[in-house]
Amino acid sequence: MKNTLICFSVVVVGLFKVHGQDQVKTNYSDALRLIDSWIDAQKDYAHLPSITAAIVKDQEVIWSKGYGLSNIENKVAASPKTIYSICSISKLFTSVAIMQLYEKGKLHLDDKIESVLPGFNLKQQFPESGPITIRSLLTHSSGLPRESDYPYWTEPDFTFPTQDQVNIKLGKQQTMYPASTYFQYSNLGMTLLGQVVEKVSGVPYSTYVEENILKPLKLDATHSYLPNEAWGKEMAIGYGAIKRDGSRDRMNLFDAKGIKAAAGFSSNVEDLAKFAAWQMRVLSTPGAEVLKTSSLKEMQRVQWVDPDWKTFWGLGFKVSHQENVTLVGHGGSCPGYRTAVSIDPKEKMGYTVMINAGGESPDFFIKEIRDILMKAPKEKSGKTVETAKLEDYVGTYSAQPWGSETLITFWYGDLALVSFPNENPDESMIILQQVSADSFRVVRKDKTLADEIRFERDASGKVIKMWRYSNFYKKLK
Repeated sequence: MKNTLICFSVVVVGLFKVHGQDQVKTNYSDALRLIDSWIDAQKDYAHLPSITAAIVKDQEVIWSKGYGLSNIENKVAASPKTIYSICSISKLFTSVAIMQLYEKGKLHLDDKIESVLPGFNLKQQFPESGPITIRSLLTHSSGLPRESDYPYWTEPDFTFPTQDQVNIKLGKQQTMYPASTYFQYSNLGMTLLGQVVEKVSGVPYSTYVEENILKPLKLDATHSYLPNEAWGKEMAIGYGAIKRDGSRDRMNLFDAKGIKAAAGFSSNVEDLAKFAAWQMRVLSTPGAEVLKTSSLKEMQRVQWVDPDWKTFWGLGFKVSHQENVTLVGHGGSCPGYRTAVSIDPKEKMGYTVMINAGGESPDFFIKEIRDILMKAPKEKSGKTVETAKLEDYVGTYSAQPWGSETLITFWYGDLALVSFPNENPDESMIILQQVSADSFRVVRKDKTLADEIRFERDASGKVIKMWRYSNFYKKLK
């Protein structure tokens, strides 16, 4: 544990030497230590093969790390460079491509889809419906079905249709609702927008995205396909949702083919952090870099509110409001992979998480990462306690049989106690203030001191136990 913390401290110290001015405003060091320990524990308790995460502050990645195995069978360790299928995050790149063509005057957001794609012949079963437009496809309010009529999400083969096959089935499908009535998430709708990019630009979809988005942003690990030759090596193998015995089935690699504009991309957390940084750069700097500031703002502004007032969507972006903070981003869920990217434009913070397992929630990890960071002090701590004096106590302690384990970690001049596994580490964290050698008191929310927590050492001076309520817990590491 000590060696891990020493290495981690080097990274953090190096970070704050570069960003000395930001350190005065917000010191993330101990918050990042807690995030690191928490994700590592959650990975084990949830039986995740691997998870990678990155945090970007404006233009700098302030932290990134990989946990677990991207390939269980061959014991390949995950890292921030590990590639995953990002599935529906692909839609953001398609949406940016549409907005580029809009900026060039090659299409209008309120163009009818059939005016751009003359072959569009999906049946409109509601005579009273308004038109299906580019805008309604971007906001998932077009009334189109969720999918092209093929079973491509069905294991074991996940056989996706080609573009021609998608178009053949269009004439046999029909709308679910009148346009601009309800939110209906639609991979089919975004697939058609990929065809719009091809039709209007005059070049293949993948070529357009590569030349006009990925290369200019230097997203070298991001592709409109899953790199077959890298699967199991640089790219994580996907595993299914957890079963009752705790195991997960290995998923076959798939090719999204005609659905690539909606679900075919691959990337890693480092590239999605760059993608988030680009957005924060464009939003704060007048001008144009891939997109104009005005266009990106329009994409991230609420364009559609469902009648239930719970679902909000921009132009390609999901928009949410959490504790008075507006977040924009997207999630991705494909066979064996769950991913998410989330951006807080006001605070210029971006978060991305990737998991090579089904049935998991990257958004859960992003929320807790954000919540822990928000507890970091906004200014330098006034405490003079040196980290080295607290290091002996830091580590994990057995909480059996009542719980699994307890973490003791640094927290800005004090110690923090957090139980693992834990879905709300920021809320359940207990702050411990040192009152004498090996003795600490719990700090209540009103800053008064509560019960004592005492640490016991062996003959060599090594901390071996933590005492609370006249009972002890053995130190594990």
